[in-house]
Amino acid sequence: MKKKEFYIGYLPEMPEGIAKVVRPFTALLIVLVFVLGIIFLIGQRPFAKSYFEFGNVQDFEGTIQARPIPFLLVVSDEKTEGLPKFERIPLVAEGKDGAEELIRSYDGSRVKLKGTRIYRDSLQMIEVVGGSIVKSGGEGQIAPEKEESLGIHTLNGEIIDSKCYLGVMNPGNQKTHKICAINCLRGGIPALFVVRDKAGNTSELWLLGEDGKPVNEKIFDYVAEPVKMKGEVKRRGAFLYFYSNPDSIERLN
Repeated sequence: MKKKEFYIGYLPEMPEGIAKVVRPFTALLIVLVFVLGIIFLIGQRPFAKSYFEFGNVQDFEGTIQARPIPFLLVVSDEKTEGLPKFERIPLVAEGKDGAEELIRSYDGSRVKLKGTRIYRDSLQMIEVVGGSIVKSGGEGQIAPEKEESLGIHTLNGEIIDSKCYLGVMNPGNQKTHKICAINCLRGGIPALFVVRDKAGNTSELWLLGEDGKPVNEKIFDYVAEPVKMKGEVKRRGAFLYFYSNPDSIERLN
């Protein structure tokens, strides 16, 4: 009668009969893990070129503009027809809060503040250090901004919070980011509607209600999901805005 082999884990070698089964199975498992790793790596989307300069607090100076979202207007080195050119940089507070409370009493005033840059491609934002805003000398410089309507459109895209999307989190969108995005929007961070065309080009539109006011409290259920919305697209300076009724939102498959 043939003896049954039995392997005890603390022995240096396993019986030859068991080894003949285990060795090819182990080799196959290693190859399978390697192949799956390659497949997942190829299928993984590359991270966006977005950055949060955490710990690099800088000094900024400009004019506060509270509407339609909090901006700091900074005079650029460039000029247009001999006149100074302004750069509008969105502002947020530290953590998951918008900057409205910080800048409310400074609307239209020239200020100095400390903050940290957040940026993604050509879009940037400043996270303002709490208590750092002080009025500086001189009058505030509010530059008139031409508003151009681009018509009424029904757009497919994703609603996200601008702070995480622009660089504080990477990735800062899609379902894995849903809870964080809702908390940021609840805290007053401006919402963005991110739209991609058939060629894969991305456009970021600041999302507002038809009355030009934030709609954060009305869009939580649809954040970080593919949705369809109808509204008016307007261009103001370098930014696009989407004025839409939240009741128009429809989920997409």
